[in-house]
Amino acid sequence: MTTGTLITVAPTGAESAKAEVPALPVTLDELLLTAKECEALGAAVIHVHIRDDEARPTLDPVRLADTVAALRESTDLIVQLSSGGAVTDPEAARLAVLDARPDMASCTMGTVNFGDDVFLNRWEFIVDLHTRMQERGIVPEYEIFDLGHLTALQRLLGKYGLPAGGHVHVDFVMGVPGGMPGTTETLVAAHRMLRDLPEGTTFSATGVGRSTIPVLLASLSTGGHLRVGMEDTVTYAKGRPVESNMQLVARAVGFAQLAQRPPLTTTEARSLLGL
Repeated sequence: MTTGTLITVAPTGAESAKAEVPALPVTLDELLLTAKECEALGAAVIHVHIRDDEARPTLDPVRLADTVAALRESTDLIVQLSSGGAVTDPEAARLAVLDARPDMASCTMGTVNFGDDVFLNRWEFIVDLHTRMQERGIVPEYEIFDLGHLTALQRLLGKYGLPAGGHVHVDFVMGVPGGMPGTTETLVAAHRMLRDLPEGTTFSATGVGRSTIPVLLASLSTGGHLRVGMEDTVTYAKGRPVESNMQLVARAVGFAQLAQRPPLTTTEARSLLGL
């Protein structure tokens, strides 16, 4: 059982519209304020999506590089860029995310139905993303939307070797319509499948929407870590909109402390992840 909890905040995402979720941080200034607030509460990693001047999702390389630089200057958070972007983003733009030189980047391990859309991740693209991160010393977080993605990860590591840093860390994204459900039973099944991955593999879990609390509790009880934020959850409780990412991080920190697994510092998190 891990003695501390790695807390990742995913403050923005690519799905929610600013007009519908006014508290969503979409400008660089809003993102920096959120990052500082969440770091002060106990977050160690920030999973970053960015928006353009009209608050639309973008993978603009200049904005990405500026965002990474600003986060490093203003915080000690581990900067993890999303290579998923929006479901409509082309592969070339998703690969170019790595040019911004983040500490980490996401690497989704397979295609999944995503609500009414399809989040396409071809095997060749996954291999390209994995090997480019190896070459550049960028640590991946392998995003797992369905149980079969864990088998794909086992195949990837067997053929192409361990990631940069040598440590394997996965994130179970649970509760997406079309992916695995956000239930305790599913998380336990996913946790058992980690036995087929390299010894020492760690995991975080993300519960989308109403699955947030069940997934949070199940992850803590099985030795896992937590990802929370307005990318995945815009309702704090039934009929109560989220007021800020701080609110979600504070709740995660509170549960972690109750589980006697307090938040890892950024230094401890870097050691855990092989950074």
